[in-house]
Amino acid sequence: MRVLVVEDEERLADAVAHGLRLHAIAVDVAYDGQDALERAAYVDYDVVVLDRDLPEVHGDDVCRRLREGGGGGRVLMLTAAGQIRDKIDGLSIGADDYLVKPFAFAELVARVRALARRSPRSAPSPLERGGIALDPSRRTVTRDGRPVSLNRKEFDVLRVLLGADGELVTSGELRRSVWDEHADPGTGALRVTITSLRKKLGVPSAILNVPGKGYRL
Repeated sequence: MRVLVVEDEERLADAVAHGLRLHAIAVDVAYDGQDALERAAYVDYDVVVLDRDLPEVHGDDVCRRLREGGGGGRVLMLTAAGQIRDKIDGLSIGADDYLVKPFAFAELVARVRALARRSPRSAPSPLERGGIALDPSRRTVTRDGRPVSLNRKEFDVLRVLLGADGELVTSGELRRSVWDEHADPGTGALRVTITSLRKKLGVPSAILNVPGKGYRL
């Protein structure tokens, strides 16, 4: 799951991002509306957590332009404006959910995950190659009919590799798709995830390492 947090109060934005990352969610941060639109133009976010009162481009305009662009990402408005009229206005311009500050962080995480589970404009198709089948909607994986239990990062890495249909996926592409822009490429998180994924998928090994370049099925 990839989330964009858009909030001009930097300490709050960074705290929200940090908390979501602790729940294995990849998070990018934008501190104004213009930066949010530029990021959303080249990253397909699952959820955008959006403050309304933003500099550069107002949050309402960000929401409208995200909807006009036809993206499948869901918008959770996170704002201090908590009157019924405010909520109606936010939902009417395209927000999928509305959470008022101050909020319980556990509720924010639950709402983000619930939004990410909603079917996008067109439901993602199941992926299959070499006996490995992955259903993005149900988040299930099987190999030769045998259920395979994966954690979130393993599932997302496998989805990217299956989507490449046997073509090489660079390590950088995997990090950008599964982690976020602040992930340290030197931490070995990708290598550890690949190792665990190989073990869970079983033999023969389904993932080929192309030294210095990346991975492919």
